[in-house]
Amino acid sequence: MRVQTMGNLECTKFLEAHRLGHLACCIDNQPYVVPIYYALRNIYVYSFTMPGKKVDIMRHNPRVSLLVEEIAEDGTWKSVIAAGHFEELPDRIGFKIELDHAWSELSTHVNWWEPGSLKPDAETTSSHSDHLFYRIVIDELSGREAVD
Repeated sequence: MRVQTMGNLECTKFLEAHRLGHLACCIDNQPYVVPIYYALRNIYVYSFTMPGKKVDIMRHNPRVSLLVEEIAEDGTWKSVIAAGHFEELPDRIGFKIELDHAWSELSTHVNWWEPGSLKPDAETTSSHSDHLFYRIVIDELSGREAVD
């Protein structure tokens, strides 16, 4: 088995073919990593969430990375990292087109709102109707794969 670098086009196609990744953000030199469902369009990774720790961190430090990986039964694997920055898509004038675009991209998948809308405390979740769409503007893509 050997490890090789994936080109930008290969990385993009890989991200387009998947919808679950791990978003990494950081505050006060402490990384925080969470699973997200996403949709990729051009240089944007669109996602949905409820207010919480992840959003607070990204508002403070918008630099983030998204890791998407795949491991095959034969031991081969692919791993792509999209590094970029967080942009909130608030529900207000000036963001309607982008907000609608995020919704249309995400809603093509079943259960697109998970895990962003699910919180461990059901009472807190049910009392909140706040939610937000956001996007990650990809600044850099890198990928590797292990092949036979």
